Amino acid sequence: MICPELTFGYSPCPNDTFSFYALTHEKLPNLSFSVRERLEDVETLNQLALNGILDLTKISYHALGHLRQQYALLRSGGALGRGCGPLVVALQPTDMTALRGKTIAIPGRLTTANLLLQLYAKGFDQLLILPFDQILPALKAGKAQAGVIIHESRFTYQKQGFHEIIDLGAWWEEETGLPIPLGGILARRDLGKELIDSVQTAIRASLDYAWANPEQPRSYIRQHAQELSDTVTDNHIDLYVNPFSRDLGDEGILAVETLFARAEALGIIPESDLDLFMR
Repeated sequence: MICPELTFGYSPCPNDTFSFYALTHEKLPNLSFSVRERLEDVETLNQLALNGILDLTKISYHALGHLRQQYALLRSGGALGRGCGPLVVALQPTDMTALRGKTIAIPGRLTTANLLLQLYAKGFDQLLILPFDQILPALKAGKAQAGVIIHESRFTYQKQGFHEIIDLGAWWEEETGLPIPLGGILARRDLGKELIDSVQTAIRASLDYAWANPEQPRSYIRQHAQELSDTVTDNHIDLYVNPFSRDLGDEGILAVETLFARAEALGIIPESDLDLFMR
């Protein structure tokens, strides 16, 4: 039996390198497939998926809204939770009303960060698209009046002199009572259910391995992290790798469905009658 090699795209952020270390470093025995990883920023992953280049990929839930025909969602490996949403920040204290019509830096047009900004209210359409780690430097350079930050920037913006304008994740939680779906893991539907199920089982095992052996992925995490502080790295992992990462569960699935329903109602993503998962 031929063991297929699957391309797997995910971000260099600590939550992903922690979660998928065991899967990509031959720590899991008896797999029916092998994995070749590709580490890219979230918007690059979104664009690669739109072109069908990757077999497996971390994805923004916003992008998944455009990819449901080609890709199925996995229940494991994603980032979804409470208190972990994107923040709008600026160098000077202000409010969201004052930012209407102003230039706002975002980490990608198809990121969930941008989707939440558009769901929050109309008028935030002057967008500067940058890799997530370039947003704060761009604000300091005066290229935008505010920015939507994610990943490690969430833990460092205050030390760099920025002010929080709104926590879009907190806004979502107050609006819906649900956790915020940030990113999920997708598999190409043409891989077939049997192989996709094996991948999902392996991702779950990779998470369990990392939780049981948290020091083993450390050098891999440091190799790719934007912020090298172990404290920031550990806080990042603790926030984004949680029980929803192991399994979305009913509440996680409801959060994704609610996000898509609101985005569909505003015409931000196309409607789809396909199941999110391979059944």
